[in-house]
Formats: sequence, structure tokens, C-alpha cells
Amino acid sequence: MRKHSFKDWMIAVRPWSFPASAMPVAVTLAFLYWMQHDVNWVNGVWALLNIVVFHAAGNTWSDYFDYKHHVDREDTHGVKTLTGGMFQPQEIFRLSLSLLAVALVAGILLLLRTGLPLLYIGIGGALCTLLYPALKYRALGDVVIFVAYALLPMLGTAYVATGVMDWNTMWVALPVGLITVAILHANNTRDMQTDVRADIRTLAMTVGGKASMLIYCVEVLFPFGWVVGCAAGGVFPWWTLLVLLALFPALGNVKMMSRYPVTGMEGISRLDELTAKLQLLFSLLFTVSFVIARLLS
Repeated sequence: MRKHSFKDWMIAVRPWSFPASAMPVAVTLAFLYWMQHDVNWVNGVWALLNIVVFHAAGNTWSDYFDYKHHVDREDTHGVKTLTGGMFQPQEIFRLSLSLLAVALVAGILLLLRTGLPLLYIGIGGALCTLLYPALKYRALGDVVIFVAYALLPMLGTAYVATGVMDWNTMWVALPVGLITVAILHANNTRDMQTDVRADIRTLAMTVGGKASMLIYCVEVLFPFGWVVGCAAGGVFPWWTLLVLLALFPALGNVKMMSRYPVTGMEGISRLDELTAKLQLLFSLLFTVSFVIARLLS
């Protein structure tokens, strides 16, 4: 085994994907701040850092099993840490277990600072990480991503930051979570032709290309309508309409997906990356809007 540089290890954990897990926590903290909760910022930042470590563990865990099940090959898109020979499978497996151990220890320490409800959320998060490959191969990956990167972290953040399991966070979980799921859905739609060789079934493969296009468009555009509706109904401050600035790249993504029948998988080869950037922009605007609304109230 060759010696790896720090850059190699960073490529292996895919830090460019971390906003998908970090931003839901940031949005939740801003939402709680706007709701005038007494926020424990130490616990909140702790939760943010911990979910990023969980995310890194999940990335490497998924890469290992995708390689083992021949989902990832030399001609597939995505990171080439295993298919390109940068790492040996056992190295990625050990890295994943190490990251998961760190996340679990940090989670237990946070549990001791807060309370028992965090245990159930932590167990749910760990199960999502460990079971994700098997569930993804059975068309349930989209559901797992919503649970792991929206529902659980937002509830968990609310609890560790305020001491209360505040279900009001689901108002912000839905729009952020849908765009996060759209990242995976764009990836799976692009890879339908290569995933079939591995004898797995993703949601995109199950519903087909045309339905996948529609699902992606709903996942990307519905969040904007949701925010407008919530602002009109008084659930969110009017400042949250700042997220409409992200509508322009969203429409660009929808246009790219709509051309899938003509351009094929090469035409949407970067759509998962562009959707991740959209999620980051949408979430940043969402976060800033709650902070501004609180400061100006």
C-alpha cells in the first residue's frame, strides 16, 4: 500500500459534499434564533461538526460497498478513489469505521451534556449510515437521505440547542431536505444505464427516465413555493423570500434535466454537483433571512 497525502484523504471523504449535512443544522439554528429560543450555541456547533463527521463516514462507507457490488466502475461518474486505484478497499473500509467511531464518541459526549432523547436520534443516524448501501440498492436511498439529512439532524439540533424536541423545525426541514434528496436523485438518474449492470434498483430506475425528470423538478422547485406559502401564512418571516434569489440556478438545473431525453446521461453529468451548489445557496439565504428577521425585529 502506498503512502497517502492529506489531500488524498480529503478526496476520499469528499468535503465538497459536506454542505448537504451541515446546512440543515445551520438553518435549524437560525430558525430557532428567530423563534427567540434560548439557544445553546456550543451544543449547536458541536452537533454541526458531528454530523459532518457522520457524513464523511457515510460517504466512505457507501463508496466501499458501491465498489464491492460493482456499482462504481472505471467508466462510471463520481469519485475515483477506489475505481481509479488511489486507495485499496480495506483502507476505505477502515477509514469509514474510524470516522464512525469518532462520530459515535462525540455523540455520546453530547448525549451526556443534553439528555436521553438524543440517543434515539443518534441511533437512527448511525443506522442510516450503516444501512444506506443496502437500502439504496432497493430504491429506498431517497427516503434514507431525507431522514438522515433533514428530519433527524434538524430535530436533534433543536433538542441539543434548546433542550426541547421542537417539531416546528419540520417547517424548515421539508424545503432543505427536498433539495438535498434531489442531489442523490440527479446522481441516480444520470447513472441509470450503468447501475443496471450491478443488479440494483434505485428510485430513478424504478420509475423510469420521464418520471425521474418530474420528480427532480418537484424536489427542486417545490421548496420555493413552500417558503412563499409559509411566509404568507406567517410561519416564516417575509425575509425568507430571499431564497427566491436561488430560483435562477434552480430553473437552470430544471432546464438541464428537461433535456435528459435528448442529451442522455452525459447531458446531466454535472447535475448532482450543480444541485449541491443550489442546496448550499438556498440554505445560506434561508439561514441569513432568519438572522436578519430576528435582528430587525
